[in-house]
Amino acid sequence: MNTTQYHELVDAEWMTIEEGIDESGADIDYETSGNVLTIDFEDRSQIIINRQEPMSEIWLASRSGGFHFAYKDGKWICSKSGVEFMDMVKQECSKHAGEDVNW
Repeated sequence: MNTTQYHELVDAEWMTIEEGIDESGADIDYETSGNVLTIDFEDRSQIIINRQEPMSEIWLASRSGGFHFAYKDGKWICSKSGVEFMDMVKQECSKHAGEDVNW
């Protein structure tokens, strides 16, 4: 995967997250600054998602820990657990928000 493909794939994931949060109706805010997407919750907790371009990965940090996702077979997969990136984002949002967050 070249750099352009990597950014296109990550941009698509981030757009899905932003649209999903907006549609979910949950009290969640988000902000993108540079290579970092920060998701803020009412209890002041955060999920930090960032691009790791040199490794062509997406990293996610939350109360549950830090996770690295690599693109394999058309999906972003966690190197520790094998969970898909978007599934983990939804799970972590639900934990932080204290309600089911799904899109």
